Amino acid sequence: MKKIAPDTNLAEILKNPKMEEILMKYNLPCLTCPFAKIELEDLKIGQVCQLYDIDLGKLLKDLNEAIK
Repeated sequence: MKKIAPDTNLAEILKNPKMEEILMKYNLPCLTCPFAKIELEDLKIGQVCQLYDIDLGKLLKDLNEAIK
C-alpha cells in the first residue's frame, strides 16, 4: 500500500485490516455509519477528520507507521 495522505479515500485505507483498528481508536464515525459505507470510495480521510475534529496529523502518522 502506498503512503496514506489527506486525499486517500476510506475504501483504499480499509483494504488493509490493520487500518480499521487504528481508525476505531480515533473514533472515526464512518466505520459504523450505514450511509458512509455506501460512500467509502468518495470519503477522503482529510475531509472526515475535518468534519469530526479528528487530529489528521496524528492519524496519518499512525496509519503510515502501520504500513511499514
